[in-house]
Amino acid sequence: MGKGRLEAFSDGVIAIIITIMVLELKVPRGAHPSALAPLLPVFFSYVLSFVYVGIYWNNHHHLLHSVQHVSGSMLWANLHLLFWLSLFPFVTGWMGENHFSPVPTALYGVVLFMAALAYWILQHAIIRTQGQASILAMAIGRDLKGKLSPVLYVMAIALAFVRTWMADLLFVLVAVAWIVPDRRIERLVATRDGGGG
Repeated sequence: MGKGRLEAFSDGVIAIIITIMVLELKVPRGAHPSALAPLLPVFFSYVLSFVYVGIYWNNHHHLLHSVQHVSGSMLWANLHLLFWLSLFPFVTGWMGENHFSPVPTALYGVVLFMAALAYWILQHAIIRTQGQASILAMAIGRDLKGKLSPVLYVMAIALAFVRTWMADLLFVLVAVAWIVPDRRIERLVATRDGGGG
């Protein structure tokens, strides 16, 4: 099976996730700027989740560029990732509506952790299919960011019950670390396709 169908399906699901998240933003009552103040936590949680979904979409795009053919295990691993991403609208809305209370913030961290784990599983399903000499295996190398991010999510889950602002700060720090697209795969694919480094 070619990767085009997998890419198109994943892009469609991610577009729906973003659409659902934006539909959760309610119009304020009143025309004065002060009417926006109660919506700030909801808006902040939306922006944070939008950035996270964008990061996953961008890196997923690069990930699939390394793929030559799609296996059944890759399809299931991809669905597993999309499942956790599909929970973003729920945890985003719950956290924002409850002004970053401990339990919604912790659950947000759990979903981020599970999405990171699902992405790792997808990476390794691709490597198993393509081989240890594959572009992806060479590109990810030691994958420091990929290993550190779940650790920070676990710390944030625990901190949510102590100081929620510290948990939120960790969520933002991980997003900032990933906001620059991972160019390792892109460079190796360009080399493979004869486009240089």
